[in-house]
This record gives sequence, structure tokens and C-alpha cells, in this order.
Amino acid sequence: MNQRDYYEVLGVSRNADESELKKAYRQRALKYHPDKNPGDKQAEDKFKEASEAYNVLKDSEKRQIYDQYGHDGLKGQGFGGFDDIVSQFGDIFGDFFGGKEQQRSGSDLRLDISISFKEAVFGAQKEVEVSKHNPCGTCEGSGSKPGHRPQPCRTCRGTGQVVRAQGFFSVQAPCPDCRGAGQVITHPCIECRGDGRVLKNKNLSINIPAGVDDGSRLRLRGEGEPGPGGLPPGDLYVIMHVAAHEFFHREGQDIHCRMNLTFSQAALGTEIQVPLLEDGKTKTISIKAGVQTNTAHRISGAGVPQLRGHSKGDQIIHLNIETPKRLNKKQRDLFKELAELDGKPIKETVKGFFQKLRM
Repeated sequence: MNQRDYYEVLGVSRNADESELKKAYRQRALKYHPDKNPGDKQAEDKFKEASEAYNVLKDSEKRQIYDQYGHDGLKGQGFGGFDDIVSQFGDIFGDFFGGKEQQRSGSDLRLDISISFKEAVFGAQKEVEVSKHNPCGTCEGSGSKPGHRPQPCRTCRGTGQVVRAQGFFSVQAPCPDCRGAGQVITHPCIECRGDGRVLKNKNLSINIPAGVDDGSRLRLRGEGEPGPGGLPPGDLYVIMHVAAHEFFHREGQDIHCRMNLTFSQAALGTEIQVPLLEDGKTKTISIKAGVQTNTAHRISGAGVPQLRGHSKGDQIIHLNIETPKRLNKKQRDLFKELAELDGKPIKETVKGFFQKLRM
């Protein structure tokens, strides 16, 4: 069965930003949600389809893979069942549909790092330092003084949520008294002032996979901020910034470079040694006689490896024929002789050019 294009499913352009995606998904989920269409299998399928599309497109890493490789690039990553779909998008719909209590966690963190062109192509191990909150050692993350414990919130009865009726739906919102924690601190810890966390630096070793590109995002689960009162931590998102290379540039999985040839090499043909991405390695390619500027040669499999895949792109060499700017007497005489052999003496050729301009 063919899958519909995710952008078509949500009715957005391929350049849609996060707010446009969220708005389009919200409209479709409100229209097709099973709570509003009980027993309607077609509506449930449309809701699942929209949820799957949004799950991919809202994640920049998955979206990059989908944009480049389509549905095939996402095979093996898998999507959960219907209950998982609803819980994944609780940030948009949990407040509307009630039912299960949303899982709460700490805030996500963002870390921007710079990597070299070759590190992006071949992968690397990077040591970084992240400033984030850690569970307070004095109160062990509870936020309460030693010997005291947090008390269940009386307003929400420990759920962290209050429920209100709004039209067709039950609207859930964080409890205003405990701020969604489900408990209140009556005797705050002196060290962390009741937050349960203290700010510290943490060293992390990040494994950068081969094939990342500028703007690629890695997600480190559980390395974000821990939630107040001992709630689960959020995630750390590492954003890659790839430095330019002095010789190569990248387009998708292919890398490009430019090699210069002299007039004589272009006219007579030659062999040239082309540097490859791997240090110290070269590839000999044959240049046919009469080659023209911008002729391209391709070295298969010498490009960038596919992220989460096994294929590689190619290295493409663009040839540039250099026109000499300075000639010694011997070179000048040889070029004149060549012009005579071509039957187009230099002075006559120039004269004929200006005659054409006057016509």
C-alpha cells in the first residue's frame, strides 16, 4: 500500500515552519479524533495518518531524512500504536481530550557545537561540557528539608492537573497551586531553596555519526534538565555547525571539487591525481584530449555516507582550463605558430571581431 506524502497529509508546503505544522495537525486531529467520531474507522485512520505525518515533520532530524529519502528512509524507525500516538502529542491535544494523565519531565536543553568538514563526513567523538541542573544532594531532589517530605496538593489531589469542561471536550490544565507537580513543599531545602535541583557542569562524550550535515540535530535522551521535585529529566539536543572546507564542498551526499588544467593538458589529454577526502589518498583519472572547461568527472562511492544507511555519495571533479596571464617569448611564439596552423592569424582574428561589431 502506497503511503501519502506527509506534507500532503497535513496540507502544508515543504517549507512549512513549526507553527504551520502544529496548526495544520491540530485542525485535522480535532476533526478526525475518535472521541468526536466514535465508531468511525475512516476518521480514526485519518487521525493516525495525520499524527504519523506530524511526528516525522516536527522532528528536524526525521524531517531531513524524509525530505531526502522519502518513506524508505524512515523504515525501521517504527511508530507506536494508537495510544502512543495520542501520548506523543500531548503537548497539543492532552489539554483537549482528557483521559490519561500526561507524563511530565524537565526542560529540554540545546547545545550548539562546531565540527570540521571531515568530522561531519566520517563521524567523530566529541567531548563537551553542559551546564544543567542536577538533583540536590542535600534533599536528594525532593526540595524539602531533611526530615520533611513534600505533601500532596489538596487542589488537584496529587494529580498535578485540574479538569474543566469546555464544549465537547474535557480540558486539562496544570494545577495553579502546585504548578503541575502534584505536591507542595512546606519546608523548603536551604541548599536548593525548594527546587530540588542545583546548577552544575557535566562532561559528556558525544558520538557524532558519519554523514551529518550543517544544522543536523542529535537527541540525547535524559540529558536535559531534571524536573522539579524529582520528575524525569528532559532531553539534550545537539546542533551541528559544519565548517567549510578549503577544497571540497558538499551537496547532499556528493562532494565537489575543482581541478585546474593547462591549455596543453586540455588539448593533448593527461592524467591527474585527485585528492580524496581520506587523508593522504588520491585517485588517478584520465583526461581525454580536447576536454572543455566545466567538464565533470565522477568517482563513485567517494562521497558522504548516508546517515543511518550503507550507501555513499560520489566525488565530482569539475575541470577548469586556465588561461595563462603571462607568456615568455618562446611561449608567445608557439601560440602564434599555433594560430597560423589553425588558419586564423591573431591580427586578422581581432580585426574580424571588430568588423562584426560594426555590422
